[in-house]
Amino acid sequence: MMVVALRWFIVVTLLVVFNRKNLARDWPSLKPHLGFVFLMGAFGFSVFNGMFFMAAQYTSAINMGIITAMMPVFVLIGAIAAYGTPTRKLQWVGAVVTLVGVVVVASHGEIDRLLELRLNTGDLILIVATIVYAAYTVGLRRRPNSSALGLFTVLAASALIASLPMVAAEAWLGEVQMPTQRGWGLILLVALFPTLLAQIMFIRGVEIIGPDRAGIFVNLVPVFGTVIAVVYLGEQFQGFHGLALALVLVGIWLAERDVAPAPFESLK
Repeated sequence: MMVVALRWFIVVTLLVVFNRKNLARDWPSLKPHLGFVFLMGAFGFSVFNGMFFMAAQYTSAINMGIITAMMPVFVLIGAIAAYGTPTRKLQWVGAVVTLVGVVVVASHGEIDRLLELRLNTGDLILIVATIVYAAYTVGLRRRPNSSALGLFTVLAASALIASLPMVAAEAWLGEVQMPTQRGWGLILLVALFPTLLAQIMFIRGVEIIGPDRAGIFVNLVPVFGTVIAVVYLGEQFQGFHGLALALVLVGIWLAERDVAPAPFESLK
C-alpha cells in the first residue's frame, strides 16, 4: 500500500507543478462532477492497485495473468449494460482469442499447469479488482468534457486521497515499510511510465475508440511484459511466447475490423 500511495504522490506533485494552467482551464467542466471523478480515481486506480498487490500475496502469476485477461470480456459486458453498445461477433471472438493468448503465455504453453490450477482467496480478490478496473474503463466514456491531462490530474489526486487509509491500515497491521534507495528508483519509474504516461494515453484512447474496443488492448500487457523480460532480464524467448503474441495480435485485429470510433458522451 506504501507503493500505491507513493506512486500517486509523485504523480500528483508533478501534475500540480507542470499542469496548473490546464487544470485551471478545465476546472469549470470538472467541478460539477467531482463526486463522479473521485469515485473513478479512487476505485479505478487505488482500490484496483491495492487489491492487485494484495492478490499477489495469495495466488500465482499464472492465475493472475489468466484472470486479468478476462477484463476485455467484463468491459464488453459493462459497455452493453451501461450504454447498450452494439457488439459484433468478431469482437467476442477477438476477446476470446486474446484470452487464449494470455493463457498460453501464463501457462508457458503447458496444459498440465492449467489442469493444476485452483481458485483461492487471491484469485477471488483479483476477480473483483478486474471488475473494478473494467467499470472504470466503461465509466471513462462518460467523463467530463475536459482535456485528458486535466481530468487525469483530478483522478490522480483522488487516487492519492483514497490510498491514505490503505497505508494507515497497513501501518496499523505493522506491515508498512519505507522503500530503500533502489525502491525509490523503482517507484519513480512506476510513477512516470505505467502510472502517468500510460494512464493519460489510456484515457485518450477510450475517448477516441470507446471502452469496449479499448479494453481488449489490455491483453497486450503480458505480451509486452514477456518481451521486456527477454530484452531487459535476459530471459529466453520460447515458442509459446511467439504463439501467445500471434494470438493476442490476431484477436485485436479481429475485434477491430470494420468498426467506427465510438461516440464520446461527456457528462453535462
